[in-house]
Amino acid sequence: MIPAMPASAAAARARQASSSASSASAVLLRFGRVASMGTVAALILIAGVWASWGTAQHVLLTKGREQGTVEVTRCADGSCSGPYSPVSAGSQARERVVIEDSVAVAKGRTYSVVLKPGSGEAVRSGPAGVLYAWVPLGGALLLASVVVAGGLRRTRVAWGMAGVGVGLLTAAFFAV
Repeated sequence: MIPAMPASAAAARARQASSSASSASAVLLRFGRVASMGTVAALILIAGVWASWGTAQHVLLTKGREQGTVEVTRCADGSCSGPYSPVSAGSQARERVVIEDSVAVAKGRTYSVVLKPGSGEAVRSGPAGVLYAWVPLGGALLLASVVVAGGLRRTRVAWGMAGVGVGLLTAAFFAV
């Protein structure tokens, strides 16, 4: 015959079993939250870099690319065009190159540009072009900072990301 346990000892063991089960589920929930929010933040940042790199590669990696200036003479349907004057060796003058119509381009002004290889499309170069190319990353940093602060509960990291994003967007605004 097994001796009966006192009621207080049985209650203590029941509380301990309940406590360890809730502790394990809390750890699993915390891991799930960190994993899912970390994935979302990483995807947002990857999308920002991907969107920026399409233009930034031409501005940052200029070796062997045609560099020059374009005087914008016409803007219509989301693009501007004008004559191209070469600056780099091996580049040839062209009657017309196309540059994206944005807040960074105005009719009647001359801009330093880099031509995309094998096309008549131009991308702004210089400090303004570099900053403008990375604007999507600045927006992604701002968006990801909200996910990092709320989902990962890393407020200092989030404030840092937000500061870099705002700094990048502000610098691009004033440089353009």
